[in-house]
Amino acid sequence: MDTVQPTLILTSEQIHQKIRRIAFQIYENNFDETALLIAGISGEGYKLAEELAHELQMIAPFTVHLIRLEVDKTQVSQPTVHSTIDFTDKVIVVVDDVLYTGRTLAFSLQPFLQVPIRKLQVAVLIDRNHPRYPVAADYKGYELSTTISEHVDVILSDEQKKGVYLR
Repeated sequence: MDTVQPTLILTSEQIHQKIRRIAFQIYENNFDETALLIAGISGEGYKLAEELAHELQMIAPFTVHLIRLEVDKTQVSQPTVHSTIDFTDKVIVVVDDVLYTGRTLAFSLQPFLQVPIRKLQVAVLIDRNHPRYPVAADYKGYELSTTISEHVDVILSDEQKKGVYLR
């Protein structure tokens, strides 16, 4: 049995550069806000959101709030987002590690459409360019055209293996 070694696409340092650049883009597009909510999709999306929130707190004068989104793709409708933070009339940036078909992001946007918000934006580390849902990222770390059979692994939680891999 022949096992194919994954190809390293982004190193830990390159990921940090991409996150920092995305943070500056978010700041530039929202410089007049007083607060911003970063909503990370559970898993590596939330880890990316944590790192993005940290970078934003270092460069932006506005308050940055962070929440975790639990998405259940088996359900038709997603539950209301439970948070102690009132996100009415706020800018929300939904963050995930990879944008593939857009399904996960479509599900994750749903709870925010039930509340009057100021702006809803999407940030991803990797955009694979296989849209099936009308969801696009406002902020992308890296665009990667892949085949349907290829898989992109984003590892942010393990510092020893941190990177983006194609297999």
